Amino acid sequence: MESVQNVSQELNVTEDTELEKVQESNPKEFKKDIFKKLRGGFLIVLGYLLSPLCWWNDLLFNLPIAYGFGYVCSFFSPKLLLPASILGYWLSNIVGILLMQFGSKEMFQKEPQEHNLKKELFTGLISSTVYTLLIVLLIHLKILDVPILFSNS
Repeated sequence: MESVQNVSQELNVTEDTELEKVQESNPKEFKKDIFKKLRGGFLIVLGYLLSPLCWWNDLLFNLPIAYGFGYVCSFFSPKLLLPASILGYWLSNIVGILLMQFGSKEMFQKEPQEHNLKKELFTGLISSTVYTLLIVLLIHLKILDVPILFSNS
């Protein structure tokens, strides 16, 4: 029993000294790494709030952004309010997915790599399009109710 305690104490001391060596040998890189992980975590949270993965985000984030985008576009033509709002909603979902991708790369990649923006935009575009088509299908099949604003009557 004493030998187990001695081994665990030695392991704790070894871990502490290793951490101190890393912090002492490269304090700038250690701080930079922590900042990078915090920034990545912030981007993941912000992206999650804008993405279609968060079920409650629409009322608080995406719809006000979409309406604001549509409102600005309606200055050019009043008929653009609804189509531009739909486009703004779709774009806010794409931005959310892209922010989550950038944040996860910041947090989980050890070595810095170049971002392939074209590939990431394509992935975000495809996933948001699939999500939008799924919502349209659910509305068409009358699984989801739509407000009276969008009814034909």
